[in-house]
Amino acid sequence: MSNLKIYLDRDIDTNLIKSKKIAIIGFGSQGYGQSMNLKDSGCDVVLGLRQGGKSDIKAKNYGFRTMTVEDAVKYADIIQILIPDEVQSQVYETQIKPNMRPGQYLMFSHGFNIHYKKIVPPDNINVIMVAPKGPGHTVRSQYTEGKGVPSLIAIYQDPSGDSREIALSYASAIGAGRAGIIETTFREETETDLFGEQTVICGGVSALMKAGFEVLTEAGYSPYMAYFEVLHEMKLIVDLVHQGGLADMRYSISNTAEYGDMTRGPRVIGEESKNAMRQILKDIQSGEFAKEFTNEMSSGCKNFNRLRQENASHPIEKIGEEIRSSFVWGRNENIIDRERN
Repeated sequence: MSNLKIYLDRDIDTNLIKSKKIAIIGFGSQGYGQSMNLKDSGCDVVLGLRQGGKSDIKAKNYGFRTMTVEDAVKYADIIQILIPDEVQSQVYETQIKPNMRPGQYLMFSHGFNIHYKKIVPPDNINVIMVAPKGPGHTVRSQYTEGKGVPSLIAIYQDPSGDSREIALSYASAIGAGRAGIIETTFREETETDLFGEQTVICGGVSALMKAGFEVLTEAGYSPYMAYFEVLHEMKLIVDLVHQGGLADMRYSISNTAEYGDMTRGPRVIGEESKNAMRQILKDIQSGEFAKEFTNEMSSGCKNFNRLRQENASHPIEKIGEEIRSSFVWGRNENIIDRERN
């Protein structure tokens, strides 16, 4: 822990990024959040998008200048690729690489395609990462509140010699310097990010909530009560953990809850779960997951679409939709508007 270096705005040349032309490729969650924050920070930003497409229309409605991907690459000094992982390599090979010039900065917010060598840039291109540790819509909402989402930076290739400074200045412009920026590597970011998503913050938590809901409803309890106990309250608990770790959560809950937490939790997540996590980590490190994912994406997404449909039709989703549409608490706090961002 003694080697941890956290960069804040005071450590960064926040004006450096304003001297560069930035092309954001994509206007999904991260494309929206990062480009909006860059624009509000006074940066020269264009969007590389399919002209006339849905994202292009959305971006123009926010006042952005948009171009084809090819023209955006020719225009910019920095190309930030914020389209889905599974299409990045094709777009890179066909639309980005032919239009790049030596000394440009190729940027990512996830190391997947670089680490697994789906994209292999030439040696004369700077390759950097700025990875906010939160969804793009949160990157935006935190910025508008005068806050920021902590971010990681990483340097993969640095022929120009200033890639770290560029990455830090870019991270500052999207608000990360208000919260904290940590340097890592493409390998470490990719493998830990995939592991966290799969075993804990997405896969693990969603499977745990569904399992708890199923056990309670199978035992005859109201699905509404089950929803509140295993899903709704999750945010309230996670907010305490986010603020001060497990200690703050345990300080706030009852003695009954704390004792149950420490004595029963390890029964649910014990050595069997950890062994499953170890195997998942091996699959990530070996590239097996990356291979499985890219094969699924390139072969029509049959299994992926089936899983999406199954999960969308799970009773916890139906009950949750009914509760959220009827409940007053939390209304008008949505940070996602699917028609606008």
